[in-house]
Amino acid sequence: MSVESWSIRSQFERGVVIISIDTEQVWGYLDILDERQFAKRYPDAPGAHRKLLTCLERAGVGATWFLVGGMTLRECAGPRDHRMAGLPYEWTAKIRGGDEATAPLWYRPAFVEELRNARLQEIGLHGGLTHFIWTDPLATREVVEWELAEGVKALAQASVRPVSFSFGREQEAYLDLLPKYGLRCYRGRTVARAFRLGPTVAGKAARLFDEMRRSTPAPVWPEEILPGLWSIPASSFLYPINVWRSRVVGLRSRIERFSRGVEAAARHRGIFHFCLHPENLSESPHGFPVFEDILERLLLSRDRGDVEVLTVAEVAARMECGGCRQEPVAASGISFKNKFERMLYGSQKQHSH
Repeated sequence: MSVESWSIRSQFERGVVIISIDTEQVWGYLDILDERQFAKRYPDAPGAHRKLLTCLERAGVGATWFLVGGMTLRECAGPRDHRMAGLPYEWTAKIRGGDEATAPLWYRPAFVEELRNARLQEIGLHGGLTHFIWTDPLATREVVEWELAEGVKALAQASVRPVSFSFGREQEAYLDLLPKYGLRCYRGRTVARAFRLGPTVAGKAARLFDEMRRSTPAPVWPEEILPGLWSIPASSFLYPINVWRSRVVGLRSRIERFSRGVEAAARHRGIFHFCLHPENLSESPHGFPVFEDILERLLLSRDRGDVEVLTVAEVAARMECGGCRQEPVAASGISFKNKFERMLYGSQKQHSH
C-alpha cells in the first residue's frame, strides 16, 4: 500500500456507511419510459420518496439525496422553457410542462422543501437540470455546462447550495466543470466488476450472479481526482425487487449483502457506499419491509460503534481538512468543526447564479 493510500485510509477510526439516493422520478427515465409506463412500473413513486425520508428520519440516519434540478421547479413550460434553451431539443422534447399539481411525476418543490428541512439529510445535485447524460453523442462541453449551471441554479432557488454530485447512469465526463460550480465531491462509479461491464448482457448476468451468491460489496476510499475535488465511489446499488427478479433472487439477498458490506467497512476501516432509487422501493409491496430490515442491521452496527453514518459531503469534508475528527454527539447527529463548515458552506455565494 502506498504512503498516500495509507494516509487516506487512516482518516477513518472505524468503518463508515454512506447511503446515497438518486432522486429523479420520471426525469431519470425520459429517454426510456413515458409517464404511463413509468407509473405502471413504479406505482406511487412520489409517495415512495416521502416514505423513504420518514424511514430515515425515524431511524436517525442521514443520507445524501442526489436531486435532479428540474424537480425543484415550481412551474415549467417544458421544452419551450427558457431554462432548456441550451439543451438539445432531441432530449428536452419529452419534458412535460406544468407544475406540482398537474405534473407531480416531474415537479416536486413541496417535497424538496420538506427534504431541505429534514434532520441530518444532505441534498446534492444529480446530473444537472434534466438528468441529461454527459456522455451522450450530443453532449458537447457547452451543452453539459448549461445543464450543470441550470441545475445548480434550480437548487439555489430552492435554497440549496449543493457541494456533492452524482452523474446520470454513472456516466462521468467533464470533471473539471464541477469545482467551477461549487461542487467539491461526487459519487464515483461503482467499483464492482459487474457494474464496470455496464448495461450489457454480460453486465446484467454478472450482477445477477453477485446477488445469487450474496457476494460482499467492496469497501471504498475517497480519491482526490483534481485539487479540491473528491471521488467517493459506490460500493453497490440496491438490486431491483420487482416480482420476476425476486423469483430468481430472493429478497433476503439484498439484506444479506448490505450486512456484509457494513461488516467489510468495519473490518477494513473503509466506506460502504450503498445507493438506491426511491422508485426501487415502490416496485413491490416488499420494498419498504426490506429497507426497514436494512436500516435495522445498520442501526445495530452503528450502536455497537462498529461504523458511523456520514453523508457524501461529510466524508469529503473530513478528507479536505486532513483528518479532523467529529466531536461526539448523541445518536448519529454530526457536529462539525469550523473547518468542516467552511468546506461545506463557504464560498458558495459566488455560485448562486
